[in-house]
Amino acid sequence: MAEIKIVCDYPHSPRKVWRAMTDPDLIPHWTSTGQGARAVGFEPVVGNRFQFVAKPVPGWRGIVDCEVLEVRDQKLLRYTWIGSEGENPSYVTYLLEPTPDGTRFTYHHTGFTGVSGFAMSKLLGAVRKKMLTTGLPALLANLDETGTPRQPSTDA
Repeated sequence: MAEIKIVCDYPHSPRKVWRAMTDPDLIPHWTSTGQGARAVGFEPVVGNRFQFVAKPVPGWRGIVDCEVLEVRDQKLLRYTWIGSEGENPSYVTYLLEPTPDGTRFTYHHTGFTGVSGFAMSKLLGAVRKKMLTTGLPALLANLDETGTPRQPSTDA
């Protein structure tokens, strides 16, 4: 069984990181470094079913079906991930831990099985690493401390 585990430290509060990771309007800003998925119908509420919708590519319909399994506000989000119709779910966990300098964010995706699961974990792992080391830091830099996007400067 394969898995993806990525740990990043961000110089931002757990509140701000949580909002960036769970606000449906903000999610496409950091996922744009991957496939640019939108979270359709997402709410961080146990039992909520939602989809990540991105541009389809050969061999993938562009939709991931998910269900929220566990939520602890500003600390933990866990949900199922079904990338292709008929496949068994895998499981994604976001863990946020306060640090003296901000937040340690752990992305953990488990449950990949077989040869195809191993290959998918390698592909998704590379995409997630880029999202979490390039896309998310850029978004966080553009949010105020409450997680609200800063207005662009109108200075000439």
